[in-house]
Amino acid sequence: MLEAKKLKKTYGDYDALKGLDLTVNGGDIYCLLGANGAGKTTTINLFLNFITPSGGTAEVCGIDVTENPLESKKLLAYIPEQVMLYGNLSALENLRYFAQLGGHDYTDAEYQEFLNRCGLQSGAYSKRVGEFSKGMRQKVGVAIALAKQAKALLLDEPTSGLDPKASNEFSELLIQLAGDGASVLMATHDLFRAKETGTRIGIMREGYMMQEMSTDDISHADIERIYLEHMSGEGTKNAA
Repeated sequence: MLEAKKLKKTYGDYDALKGLDLTVNGGDIYCLLGANGAGKTTTINLFLNFITPSGGTAEVCGIDVTENPLESKKLLAYIPEQVMLYGNLSALENLRYFAQLGGHDYTDAEYQEFLNRCGLQSGAYSKRVGEFSKGMRQKVGVAIALAKQAKALLLDEPTSGLDPKASNEFSELLIQLAGDGASVLMATHDLFRAKETGTRIGIMREGYMMQEMSTDDISHADIERIYLEHMSGEGTKNAA
């Protein structure tokens, strides 16, 4: 679903991303870990075509996002740290607008079912999104991904600032989406959530992918140890 091939991004003399190779298949929840400046957000922005690569390619379902940005965006849903919705519109109005923008439309009952699947209480469907908590906004964001029939989700620190209950509910939604065949690429600092939610983990440092792991093969303690080794510079580049 998502593939980076020798993907690079340079700003002047600064190399933000240094020849990244990455594959996220359908059903994967791939968690990118790393300190600020490691290249996580740059990777996501390149897949979204928010920025232009300096080398290599980013592809969504085999579509080069630079050569065919409109086609690739139809297959994507993006949930940033702060979900960008229209505060003066209701949850239903936001959902309808973004679904239609992606070329889809549904009945009112179908829109309500998307919101219901994402755990939003029915009493909130017609309320202004500007009054919503972050967790509620995230649920609307996932509902938009469902309505767009997105093949891949790109998330940048989506659980930052959520309380444990809301964070767990959001993780359960991601697991459901992946179970339906979507691919999920998530940049996060939350090692615990990466282990609990993710199927694969990639640790980045200074624009490099230092190591990749399956969450089935590693414990919470091992993830923390390996992560700290790479962040301290003791770990070596070793994709596994």
